[in-house]
Amino acid sequence: MTKENKQNKAFDEDSQITLVDDQGNEELYNVLFTFDSEDYGKSYVLLYPASAAEDEEVDIQAFSFKSDDNGATASGDLYPIEDDDEWNMVEEVLNTFLSDDNINK
Repeated sequence: MTKENKQNKAFDEDSQITLVDDQGNEELYNVLFTFDSEDYGKSYVLLYPASAAEDEEVDIQAFSFKSDDNGATASGDLYPIEDDDEWNMVEEVLNTFLSDDNINK
């Protein structure tokens, strides 16, 4: 069972993260939300480009990260999600978040 934790101390909804690609290009991203998964023993952060307009359709990036006992990012590193089952779980949490967000509008 996945446990969602929007109060993760590593990131909050006002956080921004700069991602650097393989060519050294930097892009600023906003944190959409974070959550923890007891099944996988990891924390996850979902990001979208800071440059995106509010009504623009965007690609959401998802990464895992390791947090310490206090909920802070242990190393500051983000890790790609490579396992299909793990990715399906992240997509399910995202879909729930998006459907809840539409209900609250």
